[in-house]
Amino acid sequence: MNKKKVFTTLVSVSLLLNASTVLAHPGRTDAYGGHTCWTNCSKWGLEYGEYHYHNGGSSSSSSNSNKSSKSSSSKSSKSSSTSKSIKPKESKPKYTQSNLKVFINDTKVNFTNKPLQYEGYNLVPLRDITEGLKATFAYYPESGTIGITKNKHKVTLTLGSKKAFYDGKSNTLSVAPKVIDGITYIPVQAMKGLGANMEFDSSNNTLDIQI
Repeated sequence: MNKKKVFTTLVSVSLLLNASTVLAHPGRTDAYGGHTCWTNCSKWGLEYGEYHYHNGGSSSSSSNSNKSSKSSSSKSSKSSSTSKSIKPKESKPKYTQSNLKVFINDTKVNFTNKPLQYEGYNLVPLRDITEGLKATFAYYPESGTIGITKNKHKVTLTLGSKKAFYDGKSNTLSVAPKVIDGITYIPVQAMKGLGANMEFDSSNNTLDIQI
């Protein structure tokens, strides 16, 4: 073997050894698959401060990662934009102001707060109707109970409940008493528990109470 071939062979082997050494060089790699040598660089066939890749690492994976990240961010942004554009349906209140006219013993009741209709049933302000009936009422906030009395009759109601008591006997209301905008409303039918007779004229939206 001539000297030229021997030299070429030695150089090739040396390059292969250096390459494998660099691949085996210890240390944490960055997102690009490489890092900078700061320790015993010549031992690994590198120069001090030389940046190099490990195991064939390159920036392609980082590029793919960035593309994936951008794609994911774009999808997230579109999803967020779509969700913002969808507005929840606004629920309409179940109660509406009523033009019901109430007469007690032929005298019209002048309501401070107008009666309401709730699910098709008439509700009247508690204070106004009891004053018109010349009845008294008591409210017990701890239980939400309302007691209305006139002469020997007593009606017991509970906020949010359709169950009522007329002189201690259980009855079921069409709609429960409730507080709306700070005003307590009760179903007008509850006045029957006070011994009242009621007649409703739908053509004039008029309720006549005799007691």
